[in-house]
Amino acid sequence: MLGWPPVCVVGGSGLVGDILYHSPMMSCVNVDEFEFVPPKKAVLKMSDMEVWEKSEAYLEYMGFIMAMNEAVKHQPMKLSETPERLQGMMDLLKTLSDWVDEIPPIEQPQRFGNKAFRTWCSKLSGEALQLLHKALPEKFHRAVPEIKEYLVESFGSASRIDYGTGHEMAFCMFLCCLFKIGAFDRSESMEVIFLVFNSYLELVRKLQTVYRMEPAGSRGVWSLDDYQFIPFIWGSSQLIDHPRIEPRSFVQPDIVESFYKDYMFLGCIRYINQVKTGPFAEHSNQLWNISAVGYWSKVNQGLIKMYKAEVLSKFPVVQHILFGSLLPFRIPPKELSTPQ
Repeated sequence: MLGWPPVCVVGGSGLVGDILYHSPMMSCVNVDEFEFVPPKKAVLKMSDMEVWEKSEAYLEYMGFIMAMNEAVKHQPMKLSETPERLQGMMDLLKTLSDWVDEIPPIEQPQRFGNKAFRTWCSKLSGEALQLLHKALPEKFHRAVPEIKEYLVESFGSASRIDYGTGHEMAFCMFLCCLFKIGAFDRSESMEVIFLVFNSYLELVRKLQTVYRMEPAGSRGVWSLDDYQFIPFIWGSSQLIDHPRIEPRSFVQPDIVESFYKDYMFLGCIRYINQVKTGPFAEHSNQLWNISAVGYWSKVNQGLIKMYKAEVLSKFPVVQHILFGSLLPFRIPPKELSTPQ
């Protein structure tokens, strides 16, 4: 089964690099009959990267990213209420946030990487199954042993006490799987991003701040951001054709403060301004360069290409991806028959 979206998610297509991610309509998996399997790592050596970039998992994931990118286009985050279908997941994230308050940082000689985070992670690992059973209707419980592994991997490394784009990808894959099993509906794609994903962002920022987490694999000033990437993509889509906010505007503090609650991109900039000191052009050079681009549509297209090159094509990130029945590590038949 291949292609994005399933009938339970908003469609769309986009040209990224040399690949057209088209979104043919297809059925969600039948959770009563589908054979779910616990996901595991499959990219174990550099030669596996070629399979990954042609795999069903890659195409499904990029299709999901593009479909959500289209769903939030032009849209500010102004929602009056939480759809009933999403309330369980919102409650789950609120519970995880409450745990941070219950598990304060410990006294330790190291400034960064507070070991209390390992306690938080251990609690998540031990209770993830129960949390998801509570968050999802019973008919989806058969899928929980597979999708819970993506949730557990979404908040950082317990051993290294760090967080990066690979953990962010795990949560996006978690959301992708929820659409595929039908737990989320295509009519609520925008709400999933503005409510569930944005709540996730708030939680990981809290984790990063409270437990002084290190960036995973940061390239310092040459990286887009120490921790996140996806909210810059979807956030730039929100701002396409905005009548007032241009790319050059996000380096203006008054614009950021006025609109950060409505636009994910500006929320990211505000967080950077809170945790970093010095001139913006020095600590966030890549973003400073982006502010010189004329249109948000070009920013959006450029960030998608950059994400493919700097995240999805990097072995140190991809080696940690989990593959199961919903996001399988196999090349679809049409790829096998395509001349190279």
